[in-house]
Amino acid sequence: MRQDQPHLILVDGSGYIFRAFHALPPMTRPDGTPVNAVFGFTSMLGNFLTKHAGSHIAVVFDHSRTTFRNQIYPDYKAHRPDPPPELIPQFALIREATAAFGIACIELENYEADDLIAAYARVFAEEGGQVTIVSSDKDLMQLVNPSVQLLDPIKQKPIREPEVFEKFGVTPDKVVDVQALAGDSTDNVPGVPGIGLKTAAALVLEYGDLEGLLAAADQIKQPKRREALLANAELARISRRLVELDTHTPLPRPIDALLAQPPETGRLAAFLRDQGFRSLLHRLGLEGGEGMPAVSQPRHAPQFIAAQAAAAEPVGTPPEDAAAFGPYETVTDLDTLNRWVEEAQAAGTVALDTETDSLDALRARLVGISLAIAPGKACYIPVGHGPKPGTGDMLEAAPEAPVQIPLAQVLSALRPMLEDPGTLKILHNAKYDLEVLGRPQAEGANSGIDVAPVDDTMLISYSMDAGRHGHGMDELSLRHLGHSPVPYDQVTGTGRARIPFSQVELDKATAYAAEDADVTLRLWQMLKPRLRTDGALALYEHVERRMIGVLRDMEVEGIKVDGAELARIGEDFSARMITLEQRIHELAGKPFNVGSPKQLGEILFDEQKLPGGKRGKAGAWGTDASVLEDLAARGHELPREVMNWRQLSKLKSTYVEGLAAQIDARDGRVHTDFSMAITSTGRLSSTEPNLQNIPIRTEEGVRIRRAFVAKPGHVLLAADYSQIELRLLAHLADVPSLREAFAKDEDIHSRTAADIFHLEPGKVDKESRRRAKTINFGIIYGMSAFGLGARLGIGAGEAKGIIDAYFAQYPGIRAEMERLKEEARINGFVLTPFGRKLWIDGIASKDMARRGNAERAAINAPFQGGAAEIIKRAMARMPKALREARLNAKMLLQVHDELLFEVPENEVDQTAAIVKQVMEGVAVLRVPLRAEIGQGPNWAVAH
Repeated sequence: MRQDQPHLILVDGSGYIFRAFHALPPMTRPDGTPVNAVFGFTSMLGNFLTKHAGSHIAVVFDHSRTTFRNQIYPDYKAHRPDPPPELIPQFALIREATAAFGIACIELENYEADDLIAAYARVFAEEGGQVTIVSSDKDLMQLVNPSVQLLDPIKQKPIREPEVFEKFGVTPDKVVDVQALAGDSTDNVPGVPGIGLKTAAALVLEYGDLEGLLAAADQIKQPKRREALLANAELARISRRLVELDTHTPLPRPIDALLAQPPETGRLAAFLRDQGFRSLLHRLGLEGGEGMPAVSQPRHAPQFIAAQAAAAEPVGTPPEDAAAFGPYETVTDLDTLNRWVEEAQAAGTVALDTETDSLDALRARLVGISLAIAPGKACYIPVGHGPKPGTGDMLEAAPEAPVQIPLAQVLSALRPMLEDPGTLKILHNAKYDLEVLGRPQAEGANSGIDVAPVDDTMLISYSMDAGRHGHGMDELSLRHLGHSPVPYDQVTGTGRARIPFSQVELDKATAYAAEDADVTLRLWQMLKPRLRTDGALALYEHVERRMIGVLRDMEVEGIKVDGAELARIGEDFSARMITLEQRIHELAGKPFNVGSPKQLGEILFDEQKLPGGKRGKAGAWGTDASVLEDLAARGHELPREVMNWRQLSKLKSTYVEGLAAQIDARDGRVHTDFSMAITSTGRLSSTEPNLQNIPIRTEEGVRIRRAFVAKPGHVLLAADYSQIELRLLAHLADVPSLREAFAKDEDIHSRTAADIFHLEPGKVDKESRRRAKTINFGIIYGMSAFGLGARLGIGAGEAKGIIDAYFAQYPGIRAEMERLKEEARINGFVLTPFGRKLWIDGIASKDMARRGNAERAAINAPFQGGAAEIIKRAMARMPKALREARLNAKMLLQVHDELLFEVPENEVDQTAAIVKQVMEGVAVLRVPLRAEIGQGPNWAVAH
């Protein structure tokens, strides 16, 4: 869509109303009027307006239940029940809410909202405008064309012709023919009995349209289908009239009346105040009334909404005149390469991507480099391509490699541009490419290239949409550009026929690789401006982007592992597993394969007749951890010993054998890979090897940490945030007694025990403290009475009493939990204390179990996400702080709330002071942050 092109947004108001009504529990305003649908509708509309803007906008409603379609077919929608009594008084309030936002409210007697949407879309498109219909209603999919798209209001996913074809099996212009044949039980559209969507689509594709099919009905070979079509031909025609939207419905208001305009803040604030919507007043920044200055209001404020560019594109809408993806240029001579470098520096921005022969950035060999300096203008520079093995006759010379510029010359030509502070380099998953280019790649290439400054489209997306969807380039391209990039399998083949990328023919390699750079540049152009409007600019600029270099250096540094100690641990684990197996066989009364879930299930439930067994779909007994834990809690020794055996087996395979295999022979260290955009909470994850799941409270876990050692002349220094999530709980819920306890450095669990069990501070025993500790941490995860009871070994009734006492003592915590669930239900996301959006999947699910899990995630996410952001802030500031203090410590690992450093022996005290100062000073909360520091020759001692 051109930036100067008018853009009409049509919101399906009726869909919003019923979604809001069914998503929220009953709510009433001070005079007793039901308002849950009003609250949900107002929240969704306000939230929508912060993300989307158009030159014109309207909310369209159904006027009444009967329309002209009831005259055509009296049973049309006749089976639908009347609206619930508590919803009826909310219809007028919802229209009032729409007007308070300054948005045109459209409805017309005798017509459905869908007809009005169709008519406005037709007229606006004919006048040269673009239309976005905010609805996922399948009946509106018939309207999709190059000028009209739908936008799913929950998934925020555009619905265009490919999505319509996926739904109906035909293009949008044939949808009404398919619906006429298949009917619709929801609306009581009869259709033709015995014909479903797939059959209807196949018939329409074969015969062109409904009339073409009916004209040839007597020629249909299948007897039942032929008879059904002949007997119900008129019913099919009636059905088509019912499902086809009237694009010539009279327009109740002219197009000019739909011009977007800022709301009158006083009117909107008064409306919200009258309904008792205090949380929305706060969220929209309207507590101060009409005279509140715009500069002091948060980004949800109406002034922010009005400031959106009038022609801003909806998410996922590529420009109508966007350049084609390719063809791209293959660069095989130095003059051409120099020209590309000059053009990139003149442009000031260049997208960059590397092709290598390994996912391990520290071992990968460059195969090629791609550049893009404008949409559709990209190139591929091959540097490591060779002939396919087995080509050429044995009696002839082997075929030569394709013409390429020597790698050293390519890197020499690129270096000035890649290190130029005036040229922004745009990458996707920049950490990988920076590691590859940051080390010597060829003889004569001097040292590696320090690529800077950079932007990372993966992290830009992640900063705005953590938990909402994946952030891989292909997924983002399809989501935001409507373009599916060339698959890797298409150019390399699959299975045994797969060839390395270095052996792909250059024309195919160029089409694949240069497209990656092109897509990255287009994603950057589309997503980077959204950072400001989504309120994620500071998060990206000051945290996520700065983490690229920090994590790159940590991965390159790695951590030393004592292979001999690992071997000793492995021998000990093996011996203990043998002893455990013998004990397990003794308890079972016979030998069996302890590692076989099937054999174990037969022993437990067929032979020993233990209670609680459940068979899976394949008929085998379930023996997962939860089953064994339940049996062990009932006092059965065999499952308890199996759990011990499984833990040792996992530790041995994952950390003893797996870790030993990943020690780099060149430096005796392991180099983990930190994934930056995987978790929904903003936490980092660690792979190859995963160093974040080593148990820290077991003897075995401690032993494994003992194998991580400092190099000679150094010690390991561990810095761990103390009870950071509980501190965030005290901060967010503003609990005075917990704040006081943290301020005085009291034992928080003893203080909690004293508060909820009404004990004197000095009279708290170990059991009371244990219970308090369990609920302190459990409450952050939304633990139920059943879950708490299982943890404490008490009945659910007693556990509920403890939870009730907890909330009675700390009512602010319950209020905060309810606020978070409400925020997730209304917005689809919750916010960390620092403003990061964490999207909650399944919060509106009709499945009670899934919705319950989502609610628990909504409660937990701000605490995990807040903790993740605090430690990331500390990590981002740490290198500079150490450098300015002229200290030589290296940050090696981040594991949850802990940072691990390798420090020269003579700098330990100074380093500890700087680390503590940085970690405790990165955020200002209502309670102090505390970092605990330890040191030692290995990780176990330091921790």
